[in-house]
Amino acid sequence: MFVVTNQPKVVPMFVRRITLITLFAATLAGCGEHEEPAPLERPVRAVTVERGAEGETVSLTGQIRATDQVSLAFRVDGRIVERPVNVGDIVAAGQVIAKLDPLNQENSLRSAQANLSSAEAQLTQARLAFGRQEKLLKDGWTTRAKFDDVDQALTSAKAQVDSAQAQLRIAQDQLSYTVISADTPGTVTAVGAEPGEVVRAGQMVVEIAYQDGRDAVFDVPEQLIRTGPRDPLVRVALTNDPTVRVMGRVREVAPQADAATRTFQVKVGLIDPPEAMRLGATVTGSVALNAPEGIELPASALMQVEGRPAVWIVDSQNLTVSLRNVEVLRFDSATVVVSNGLDAGERVVTAGVQVLRPGQKVRLLGDAK
Repeated sequence: MFVVTNQPKVVPMFVRRITLITLFAATLAGCGEHEEPAPLERPVRAVTVERGAEGETVSLTGQIRATDQVSLAFRVDGRIVERPVNVGDIVAAGQVIAKLDPLNQENSLRSAQANLSSAEAQLTQARLAFGRQEKLLKDGWTTRAKFDDVDQALTSAKAQVDSAQAQLRIAQDQLSYTVISADTPGTVTAVGAEPGEVVRAGQMVVEIAYQDGRDAVFDVPEQLIRTGPRDPLVRVALTNDPTVRVMGRVREVAPQADAATRTFQVKVGLIDPPEAMRLGATVTGSVALNAPEGIELPASALMQVEGRPAVWIVDSQNLTVSLRNVEVLRFDSATVVVSNGLDAGERVVTAGVQVLRPGQKVRLLGDAK
């Protein structure tokens, strides 16, 4: 006989392992049925392309000079006996600048005066003789030949007086040339001779800058003269204090380049210059060149792809980006001017360009125009 007892059934180990593997595989299969999360939109900033870039600004260094500056000199040779002004002095109209020793000119003047007195005396005698002979001729007591002689003497005496008067005026002028006076108010900028020196006629003794008007003078390269704007408005500022500034216009351009520097001297007439812009002060002049044919963008929009400049273009409908190569006309630390590759109305990414890829979805943070 067999005895049957109720004992628990023992599940083989390999069966349990198969069950666990099956459950793990089912779990993995269930996870695979879910879709991967969509890529996140990248926040970017963009600008809308508009035609018309601003012209480049060019700056040059120059100095302040008087609009009118004259070198004063004597018109005769002589020894300077007086020069009461020095560099930096402000002179008034009519003020004496320098004097020569006038002894020779005074002697010439006295000689001319004596000659004139002698000629006038001879003229008086000739007139008296002419009057007597004229009366005698009417009464028939003298000859026509004698009358003609006194008439000729009278004419000669008149000519002698005229000559003596001319010599007197010359002597007076020569004496006046021994004194130099300022014809208008100004400032002494240089002296060329000291008291006691013998100077030649025409040698610079004092240089005066007139008070009316000041120029900013620059040495400008030939290319800028050729391609720069006509009659530009120039912004002039003190180099050591840029807050002191004034506007001016080109007043004069040298017709010939400097032989050493090959630059042209340009004078800019300042409009109501401030007192701080003294003669000789160093200034910086800035002028905007003619606007080029191109599109101006922030420099942050430009990137390089395979050695060529490119920008990210935003598709306005899908808000996705794509790369486009462009041609750059010029650039600096703040802006870039694109000459070809963009059309007006397109959006160009200006911030966040380094994290984008073609077809990337974007979210516009700003759309400046």
